[in-house]
Amino acid sequence: MKRKSEKRRPESMKKRRAAQKEEAELKSDIHISVSDQLYFAVLQQKIKSTADRHCFCIDDELSYENFYADFGPLNLAMFYHFCCKLTKKLKSCTLAKKKIVFYTCGDQKKQANAAYLIGSYAVMHLQKTPEEAYSLLVSRNSTYLPFRDASFGTCMYNLNILDCLCAVYKALQFGWLDFSQFDVEEYEHYERAENGDFNWIIPGKFLAFSGPHPKSKMENGYPLHAPEAYFPYFTKHNITTIVRLNKKMYDAKRFTDMGFEHHDLFFVDGSTPNDSIVRKFLNICENADGAIAVHCKAGLGRTGTLIGCYMMKHYRLTAAEAIAWMRICRPGSVIGPQQNFVEDKQSSLWSEGDVFREKMNEQENGKLAVTRILSGVDDITINGSNKNKMSKKEEAELYNDDEEMNGITQGDKLRALKSKRQARASTGSLSWLIAMLLSSLCSLALWWIVYGFPSSILHFCIDGLGFH
Repeated sequence: MKRKSEKRRPESMKKRRAAQKEEAELKSDIHISVSDQLYFAVLQQKIKSTADRHCFCIDDELSYENFYADFGPLNLAMFYHFCCKLTKKLKSCTLAKKKIVFYTCGDQKKQANAAYLIGSYAVMHLQKTPEEAYSLLVSRNSTYLPFRDASFGTCMYNLNILDCLCAVYKALQFGWLDFSQFDVEEYEHYERAENGDFNWIIPGKFLAFSGPHPKSKMENGYPLHAPEAYFPYFTKHNITTIVRLNKKMYDAKRFTDMGFEHHDLFFVDGSTPNDSIVRKFLNICENADGAIAVHCKAGLGRTGTLIGCYMMKHYRLTAAEAIAWMRICRPGSVIGPQQNFVEDKQSSLWSEGDVFREKMNEQENGKLAVTRILSGVDDITINGSNKNKMSKKEEAELYNDDEEMNGITQGDKLRALKSKRQARASTGSLSWLIAMLLSSLCSLALWWIVYGFPSSILHFCIDGLGFH
């Protein structure tokens, strides 16, 4: 008996040392209690589930598709999938007595996106304020990389996790975010370049989309769509107004002949709008009967900038909240100097919004005898004509931007990148499908060898799958 125990002793010491080593490694990890059952962990390495804890990670499952050096936040569909996954685990009877540990062991970019997901979940499902959720995330002196825009150059503006949590909170308040009504399959279908490349920013109010082309075709690896391709969806979803911000690449009559209102507010790709364009855009949107579809080249920079201005004026979002929500809905929105422009406009747009709402209240109380409230009164004459309406010569000069007209612009590059990365993702899915089919075929062949299935069945399957 003594000898047996002596033999066991080195083995037990080895286990003890291994446990001590694991404990030492865990000390460098970060474990955060989100609720009594739910935990978030930033770890050095992957961990396994045990009898008293269930661990899961989405580092490889949900990945941001970048344009350049941008890396998040993850889009609305990915947030939806995460919420469904985590809610299912928290409601599971088999996991009821276990701690649920959502962890990340990826790089700093993966950590930031994981923190954004769990923080947003806490705001949406655990009734925590953005500040409460964020304080939990940083409670163990943990720091997260700020998100950056989709520009090619130096980062000029940092978007933080707290900005994203505040954006989710505001979206819930205003009814923009309601997963009980969210159609994730529609979102994932139409955000793809070949299916239209558009996203709702404010459901029922603003849709951002990539600019139409005179005819449907492929250009620089990017599928372009004619105006007619959008008619069925726009009509079905009560989109009544189109705002074009890039140069004239299609005849507006193709929209107006179908009963849509169409407006041109051109400014150069990658630049910021002047005050006159901002006022006109706000006027159009405030007086539209239905939803508004806004586009530039890629439907990201100029489009997001002006929609952001509306959101600040009418919903009092901060610039950071507006940018965060637009990127959650449509990754890549608002680029380079446009971020600083939106931030600079915040204060004045909040003031304009206060005046607008005061006028609306007066109108409702019968003190203001007008039917349309306009934000840019100085742009409109008494008889309704626009004092700033350009002559044909001025308009021609406005659209005669060499880079926009003749060169490949930022918008061209961004939408070509989007198309290529989505094509790679599709190829990856196809490769997976082929691998599964080959695996099934091998299994069938094995059954044929063992049990003597007729060879005609195997040859039929091979011919049908196209493998020769």
